[in-house]
Amino acid sequence: MIKVAVVGVNNIGKIHCRAYRQHPDTELAAVCDLMAERAEAAGREHGVPFYTDLRELLDTVPVDVIVVATAGVEKGSHHYEPSMTAIEAGKDVLVEKPISNRIEEARRMIGFAREKGVRLACNLNHRFTPAAYKAKEFVEQGKLGSLLFLNMRLTIQNPKEDTEWLHMRALHPHSIDVMRYFAGDVKRVQSFMTKAPGRGSWSTVSVNMEFASGAVGHLTGSYDMSMRHPIEYCEVAGHEGRLVIDNVYESMTYYPHHSNELTVLRNPMFGGMQGFDDTFAQRINRFIAQIKAGAAPEEIEASGADALAAQEVIEAAIRSHQSGGTPVEVPAAL
Repeated sequence: MIKVAVVGVNNIGKIHCRAYRQHPDTELAAVCDLMAERAEAAGREHGVPFYTDLRELLDTVPVDVIVVATAGVEKGSHHYEPSMTAIEAGKDVLVEKPISNRIEEARRMIGFAREKGVRLACNLNHRFTPAAYKAKEFVEQGKLGSLLFLNMRLTIQNPKEDTEWLHMRALHPHSIDVMRYFAGDVKRVQSFMTKAPGRGSWSTVSVNMEFASGAVGHLTGSYDMSMRHPIEYCEVAGHEGRLVIDNVYESMTYYPHHSNELTVLRNPMFGGMQGFDDTFAQRINRFIAQIKAGAAPEEIEASGADALAAQEVIEAAIRSHQSGGTPVEVPAAL
């Protein structure tokens, strides 16, 4: 049984707590939150010890995995300290995205995890759906041929204005990770951003990408759209065919270039997902399965290194916008 402690037990942390309580191979062993009332409420709800100090938790409760579900500025400024504390203690870590909103912190997290030989994963849950699995299978089988282009759209409604870069740093680790999942590393980017009426932040973006493979791509993102409509669309095309994933998990359609016969797979027939929140369980299930199987740190899917690679693209896109849309090279992956 894998013993898990969750750090940060507000909205997302609550989802994690329930997931580890329900998983057949995990035990929720403790919870931690800087807010004593919140930590106590979660501890009493789940019948586990509760703490406000992660070091005290680690000194007291035997755990195998630390889940960092804290938030902070741009949804990521509180991730660094608990992650580094857990890594220092030799624990495997699953951290929420962005791995950190500060790129230097993210780089140090990856380097320290490698130094300590622990598994560092990120909750990049948009790639953990049956639709994405099947699409990846088609790409690896060569059904698309050589990849030529990717089009990605991720749009939700979020009125918050933490900083002018909130939208890019908080949301687009997901979209960029999905694009990298299919096409690999991004070599350079060119971006343009705009503000919806009344906004102080860059709430809608357009990012052009060149992948190391030679494929090209485009991301459209926005915090200004209605949640009543599909939030995500991903199109991957090669010289032999293309595929489309609609709304994260709802369907995957394959269009071969030399045939009129399409392959259409729809949820729930091929996945059984009840809604978007099921992506959390899908991601957690995979991480736990890899730990049980003894996967090496470098084999972890949606790893800390993947999360860092997405953040590097984001920071390059920000620099491009700041320079008036000049293309910017993305640092090589660590």
